[in-house]
Amino acid sequence: MSRVAPYIHSSTFGNELICLTLEDQYNKVMHLLEKHPIISDQISRDELQRILDILEDILMSGIPGDVVELGCYVGTTTLFLQRLLLAYKSDKQLHAYDSFEGLPPKADQDASPAGEQFKAGELRAQRSEFVQHFRQAGLPLPVVHKAWFSNLTSADMPQTIAFAFLDGDFYESIRDSLKLVWPRLAEGAVVIVDDYQSEALPGTKRAVDEWLTTHPARVQVASSLAIVRPQAAGDGTASSSFV
Repeated sequence: MSRVAPYIHSSTFGNELICLTLEDQYNKVMHLLEKHPIISDQISRDELQRILDILEDILMSGIPGDVVELGCYVGTTTLFLQRLLLAYKSDKQLHAYDSFEGLPPKADQDASPAGEQFKAGELRAQRSEFVQHFRQAGLPLPVVHKAWFSNLTSADMPQTIAFAFLDGDFYESIRDSLKLVWPRLAEGAVVIVDDYQSEALPGTKRAVDEWLTTHPARVQVASSLAIVRPQAAGDGTASSSFV
C-alpha cells in the first residue's frame, strides 16, 4: 500500500511553483539523516528530524528571512540545517552564534540537582573545531558569530528571520536569545527551543514561559523541544496557548 498522497503542498517560491509529494518531502529529510552522521550526542535523531521537518515547511511555504541558530556547539545541528538549505537551493543565509567558551555561569533559575554537571565552561568547543566539521563535510560555512549572547545586539541579527533554533541551555542565554530574534521574526516564522522539558536545565523552560506571558504564541512541545509560533499582531490572540 502506498503512503504517498498526490500532493501535500504547493507554493510559489520566487518565480518557481513548488509541488512536493509526501514521498518528495519524506525523502529529502530522511535522505540527509540516513546519509550523514550525527556528530555529537547533544541532540537525538528524532529531535533533529522534527527540526528539519519544520525548517522544510518554512522553505516550502516561502516564508521570507534567514535561518539562525543560537548555541551551535560543534555544529551538530548546524550541519544539517545547511544541508537542507542546499537541498532546496535556498537563498536563505544561515547564521550560527556561540561563545565557543562553553556554558556561562548559572543563574538562580538554573538550579537543579539533576543538572549539577552543567557548570560554567562545560560543553566548550573551539571555533576551529566547528569550522573543521564544515570543511570535512564539504559544506559552505554559515555566517559565524563568536560572542556571548548577552553581548549581541540587534545589529548582529539578520534583518528578517524565518526560522530560529535556540540551544542556550541556561535561563539567561535563552532569555537573551528570545530578545534578539523576536523583533526580527517574519510572519509565519518558527522558533524552536531545545531542552524545554529537561529536568537538568530548568532555566530554559522558565525563560520561555516568562517570555510567553507577554509575547503571545502557539506552542507545541515535542520531546525536549518547544516549537513556538508567534502570533501576528491584531489576530485577536491575547495570550499564549499550548497544543
